[in-house]
Parts: sequence; structure tokens; C-alpha cells
Amino acid sequence: MKTFRIALAGLIAVTLSMVAGVAADDGDDQGGGNRLQATLVGFNEVPSVSTAASGRFRARISQDEQSIEYTLSYSGLSSVVQQAHIHFAQQHTNGGIVVWLCQGAVRAPAAVANLTPECPQEGEVSGTITAASVLTIASTQQIAATELAEVIAALRGGAAYANVHSAISGGGEIRGQVRVSDR
Repeated sequence: MKTFRIALAGLIAVTLSMVAGVAADDGDDQGGGNRLQATLVGFNEVPSVSTAASGRFRARISQDEQSIEYTLSYSGLSSVVQQAHIHFAQQHTNGGIVVWLCQGAVRAPAAVANLTPECPQEGEVSGTITAASVLTIASTQQIAATELAEVIAALRGGAAYANVHSAISGGGEIRGQVRVSDR
């Protein structure tokens, strides 16, 4: 009888874990690691910036890994928004621009200008990153134009950051390291 109760408890536990797993998976993140986010603040910039501005980057990699839908929101910047990007680099390190998220007073390069939305002074901007959005960065960093798979690997690996540049903080006013998110 004791063996039966242990077996029954095990069966119930397995069944409940399977039901919980199905309930937690909304079908939009198959394969895991497809949701990304970053919290952008001035202290994350290199060198750090003292600013009241803040922002948030959220993204979702498509199941076929051929695109990334993103939303960037920010407010409180000290001056006119210049541009926003994804850079390839670890935390506390500056790296090359690999994707433009929006363009303002500083315009995106011709290769991606038509794909890059306009930056609002504050609020939210959304877009889609595809292979055509990826720029070549310094040969020492070894990401070439159109290498979306490399950008996805960097984003999932925590080796990319999003930031927003302003007129006063030309190197970036707010920044956040992109991480895989469970939400």
C-alpha cells in the first residue's frame, strides 16, 4: 500500500509539473531565450552619466530567428535625442554599433536609414530588426553586415547593450545590458 501511495504521489507530481509547464508557456517563446529586456540608466554608461533619465528595451526573437520585434521607451533625457542603438560589448565596456533602434538629430547610415524609425523626444518607439538591419562593426569585433544570427547570439549571451544618445551626452545618456527575460 505504501509503495502504491508513493507511486501515485509521483504520478500526480509529474502530471502537475507538466500542466504548470504548459500553462507557463504561452506559445510565443518556443525554444527559450526569445524574450529580451534591458533597463536603461545613466550609471550603466561608460563612463557613467548622472541623469534622471531612464528607459526600457524589450524585444522578442521570432521562432525562425529571422527577425526581432522591439520596443524602446525612455523619458527624462537632458537634451535633444540624437539616436539609439544596440552595441556589441560586455557590461562596463564600449562596443561598436551593430543595429540602429531609432534616429534623431543624428541620422542612421544610408544602408539602414530607411529601416530605422524616428526617435521621439520621449515615449516609445518600436520596430523590427532583420538581417538587413545589421551593420558591419570594426573588424576586431567580427560581425559583418546582415549577420543577424551573430547579433542574436550576442543578445542571448549578454554581450550587447541598448543605449540612447542625447545632445549633451553624445556617447550615450542611458544604457542597459540586454538579457534574456522570462517575461
